[in-house]
Amino acid sequence: MKIDQSRLQKEIDALALITEAKPPVVTRVLFSEADMRGRALVKKLCRAAGLVLREDAVGNIFARWDGVDKKLPAVATGSHIDAIPNAGKYDGVVGVLGAIEAIRALRKTGFQPKRSIELIIFTSEEPTRFGIGCLGSRLLGGVLLSKRAAALKDRDGKNLEFWRTQGGCAGRLDSVKLPKNSYAAFVELHIEQGPVLEKGKISIGVVEKIAAPSTLRVQLVGVGGHAGATLMPGRRDALLAGAEIALAVEWSATTSGSPDTVGTTGVFRIEPGAVNSVPCRAQLEIDLRDTNVKTRDAALRRIEAEVKKICARRKIEFTMERLNLDPPAICDAALVQTVSGICRAQKIPCKKMISRAYHDSLFMAQVCPTTMIFIPCFKGYSHRPDEFSSPAQIEKGVRVLAETLASIASR
Repeated sequence: MKIDQSRLQKEIDALALITEAKPPVVTRVLFSEADMRGRALVKKLCRAAGLVLREDAVGNIFARWDGVDKKLPAVATGSHIDAIPNAGKYDGVVGVLGAIEAIRALRKTGFQPKRSIELIIFTSEEPTRFGIGCLGSRLLGGVLLSKRAAALKDRDGKNLEFWRTQGGCAGRLDSVKLPKNSYAAFVELHIEQGPVLEKGKISIGVVEKIAAPSTLRVQLVGVGGHAGATLMPGRRDALLAGAEIALAVEWSATTSGSPDTVGTTGVFRIEPGAVNSVPCRAQLEIDLRDTNVKTRDAALRRIEAEVKKICARRKIEFTMERLNLDPPAICDAALVQTVSGICRAQKIPCKKMISRAYHDSLFMAQVCPTTMIFIPCFKGYSHRPDEFSSPAQIEKGVRVLAETLASIASR
């Protein structure tokens, strides 16, 4: 089976040029002009590969290669192409464009699948627009109810309905949810986004478990005033309360008792944002995750308790909202063995591992048996412009994905 490394790399490079920022920075926020052009390019490639396209009410794109027996549940693969600000060109993209190349390679061998093979390009894996990640796969898995999804708003107050309309999506949100076992399996190809594989000189990671994410949004309201005329004893500075909360996030993560607990205050916005004005408002969005739900939830409760204490002491009004509190996903043991066996047969070094980043696979595990195929990335870098995986590393990942899809689609 021939994987066309050169063609695939050219397609990755072409998609990277569709960005809201100056290359090599990649930014494609949900339903932005760049996101829509990126979607159009991917759909064009799918059609050229002979795949049949459809799109659901939230913009998840499905590209199918029909099998001999259309009554059997298909085997699915896929990932995302949206990108956070100041990102790189491989996150998610390898799993989408790599899947198209895997299908092209299988077609070229004359392989005819018994089961259909379906590529899914998920809507908004990144939490950039609404502060919640994996919007499309959450709805597919029934983890996010359509009523709550409809209430999501961005920082400008524009809701999901507005952005769905901008993106040309039609239909009811409650139609997105998939019945249990709609697919025979879901396998996602992705860069590791960590240094384990590269350090170990291992070509493939086979994911057994995906960490449990949670997101907390905190709104703070203090009292503004002139930076010169508002004396220090009477200040109710929203930024300083937020700064203490961010430090409390770090403390809660580092003292959780679990080495896998990580806490990040990734959003910290203040108003009015003038050098000579005391900040009157602040908004924080906090990402807390772990492979162990008990330690993660205990750390989250400590953060919430600290928010209350800090705001009481500083006389700051606050609201807190848990945007998501998700369980970890245990990947299907039989699928893990299938991927591992293919690696052994191909003489490709592999390692069973945990994904500490979460992905659409976390929510597809609610629908069907799921696993992930990781490939190394340079120094584990991701979510930054120097994110990199070599054509040779990508080729091995695509080869293993193609063999996995063929194995499952033949049953």
